[in-house]
Amino acid sequence: MAWPNLGLAHRPAVTGARGAVASAHPLASLAGLTMLQQGGNAIDAAVAIAATLNVVEPFMSGAGGVGYMVITTPGATAPVVLDYTGRAPAAATPDAFAEEGSKDDGIRSPLVPGAVAGWLAALERYGSLDRATVFAPAIYYAEHGFPMTIKGHWFFSQWVERLRRWETSSRAYLHDGEAPQPGAILRQPDLARTFRLIVEGGAEVFYRGPIGAEIARFSQAHGGLLTEADLATYEPAWLEPISTDYRGYRVFCPPPPCSGIQYLITFNILEGFDLAAMGQGSADHIHYLAEAMKLAVADRATYAAAPNPPVAGLLSKEYAALRRRLIDPERAGYSGGERFTSTKHPREILPGSPESILRESTTHFVAIDAAGNAVACTQTLGGPFGCGIVHGNTGLALNNFAHWFDLDPASPNVIAPNKKVEMCLSPSQVWRDGRLFLMVGTPGSFGIMETTPQMIINVLDHGFSIQAAIEAPRFRTLTGTELAIESRIEPAVVEELRRRGHDVQLLEPWTPFVGGGQGILIDPETGAFFAGADPRRDGYALAF
Repeated sequence: MAWPNLGLAHRPAVTGARGAVASAHPLASLAGLTMLQQGGNAIDAAVAIAATLNVVEPFMSGAGGVGYMVITTPGATAPVVLDYTGRAPAAATPDAFAEEGSKDDGIRSPLVPGAVAGWLAALERYGSLDRATVFAPAIYYAEHGFPMTIKGHWFFSQWVERLRRWETSSRAYLHDGEAPQPGAILRQPDLARTFRLIVEGGAEVFYRGPIGAEIARFSQAHGGLLTEADLATYEPAWLEPISTDYRGYRVFCPPPPCSGIQYLITFNILEGFDLAAMGQGSADHIHYLAEAMKLAVADRATYAAAPNPPVAGLLSKEYAALRRRLIDPERAGYSGGERFTSTKHPREILPGSPESILRESTTHFVAIDAAGNAVACTQTLGGPFGCGIVHGNTGLALNNFAHWFDLDPASPNVIAPNKKVEMCLSPSQVWRDGRLFLMVGTPGSFGIMETTPQMIINVLDHGFSIQAAIEAPRFRTLTGTELAIESRIEPAVVEELRRRGHDVQLLEPWTPFVGGGQGILIDPETGAFFAGADPRRDGYALAF
């Protein structure tokens, strides 16, 4: 396969023909590769990565969290989506969060943790190895420990105060009340015990057995909302993806209330502009991407969490053409921000009316094998260490995804009993000619929907390798005209963007604020794998 923009990456894209993985930590990637080398498939590898990330990257994801997998199997004509995002507890109402900040973290902020149900559902339907084999790396690193990385220490040190508030959290993650230093060995024996119980008893032991009982007991004892009934009634869901065409490729993601529809709308708007001719990283390139993203944000915030959202209209090319006309090539638009607001600024970009077109109507990892199985997964605890509370003797910090609900009753995303939240996680798969071509995704809250299309566009429009596409400088649009950009962007480009009215805020040259992408590209001519991982975090790709 010919690449017009080779040599742009600091790291090499890792190549292989039998299997490849990329995740946010070297040990998690090694766990996935080990499954492949032991005869397992990409689904086995993905679950091994997911469980190991709980151990080595506990501030990002784990069994107390939620997620999506987008899975391709041999001979499939499209991927399937495994949704293991949790619902709000039955007691979750706006009144339950009257105390300021109570939905943002703390004992009331977790949704039902869906990760274990999702992992085991994927293994049961598509896996080839037993649970003991798949969970073995995670159990080993939890029991024997692993050395803290430099970036891992940085993440731990930012949230020491949150962890110190709870004896269970301090015991699980801190050394004498402090963040483990780089090279320090972090052991998690309670987590190892929990994983062993899952191996022995499956989802039943987590949702209707001793693990769930301990989670509910601890929650109730400290004023939380989760009950045994909330856990006992939880099931993951198998869904069809939504998708759009972009320059001859088909981009897939999970359906609403997943927020991924935002980047599909972005692609439809951008299809009317010649991004390749503009040049990657030019002022025109960044301006048109940013303005298309703002339009898509307005639609996502309004429609993604609504009952029966008008997906067909939002993704129609006619609707994209109408929205595209709103972009001023010389002036930055005013964004209302990432969350729903009932009060609008006079200059704010407003959502469109897709019904007028069609009236009928944060960690990421990837794994692939030579047989044609492939998984793109994004899963999370919500905030760093989730709610910040290890529940009882489980070794698990639960998520804080109540934070992603709104309390404004006018919002389609207002919190309610047993409700699914609008979910910012959104793994992608890109197909060409009926076959998988690319998988890529990122953590980053609502920034996921802006980082993901930038990486895909770097490949499809600019011919970057997967590693170069991940490493290229990125940006995020924020409220108003604010544009946060990594400072590797050329000064002349920054000056021109400011002339067009963008309030440019320069970030560190390499910052996790714009995500931590991992991806795999498949050479359509040879079937070889190119895997890339993000140096903004501890990302690592492996292949063989």
